Amino acid sequence: MNEKYRQDMLSTVFDALPSMIFVVDQDVRIQEYNAAASDLMMAQRKTILRRRAGELLHCLHSDEVAEGCGKAPFCEDCVIRNSVKSAFQGNRIVRRRTRIELLRDGDKTDIYALITASPFSFHKKPHALLVIEDISEIAKLQRMIPICSICKKVRDDKESWMQVETYFKNNWDIDFSHGYCPNCGKLEMSKMQTDNK
Repeated sequence: MNEKYRQDMLSTVFDALPSMIFVVDQDVRIQEYNAAASDLMMAQRKTILRRRAGELLHCLHSDEVAEGCGKAPFCEDCVIRNSVKSAFQGNRIVRRRTRIELLRDGDKTDIYALITASPFSFHKKPHALLVIEDISEIAKLQRMIPICSICKKVRDDKESWMQVETYFKNNWDIDFSHGYCPNCGKLEMSKMQTDNK
């Protein structure tokens, strides 16, 4: 396999990935990005490279101070910026959940996302691979699950009522382990002591 073919293959795979992927420097300046990221930034390539991700993603906080992305008070707690910082310290951050506040056509829009940042070196220079997985649809579903206020069963989209555990198993293949919270544990222990008398 020749080098040109290999590079074309890697580039094609990079662009085929459905998550937004960026190669960034320590200041979260974009060095490279894939097609999914390009769709969100709504800008031409020549205006994207070497600019900070928050400015190009239209983060609501990137315009709060003249210095731009990374300099506003909110930026101290930015999951994206802190994940990249951690990657440059040699750590790998995997799927850290966050809400990104963006400005779209003058309106505030929230995107719920999972952030992954991994360090790597290219031509002896440190970089981070930043992956943003948009989970807004899932977050919206989680915020709108109808639950019975008495029996605590939940209703799915087929109007069936079921135990919370069954709902999550059927919809997201999530299993639950069971135990007692401290208050219920005390209550159950006192019931057992009363029953044994």
